[in-house]
Amino acid sequence: MLSTPPLRYAARKPTGAKLALKPVHVWGIRVRLQVGCRARDLALFDLALDSRLRGCDLVRLRVSDLVSPGRVKRRVVILQRKTGRPVQFEVTEQSRALDRRMAGEQGTSLR
Repeated sequence: MLSTPPLRYAARKPTGAKLALKPVHVWGIRVRLQVGCRARDLALFDLALDSRLRGCDLVRLRVSDLVSPGRVKRRVVILQRKTGRPVQFEVTEQSRALDRRMAGEQGTSLR
């Protein structure tokens, strides 16, 4: 009687890096967040796309990391929690406009 060897876990589930989001998916997520008036989530989503940071690093970001006196920074440098290495990324104009709007809604002045 022939029998097949049992499937290993790695053989059933792919491992490694996940595929990147396609522009259609990014657009869909962004539209849903805008329609739902979820400015905070939209700002975090845009920053995640700009920076490619891990989730734990994104939620640790503070307003003071992104804002210098009077304006939202164009480039930001933060330390990654997992590796301890500095990561520099550029904040796009769309993200800066949203961050300015959120600061105004929360009553925090950028000046």
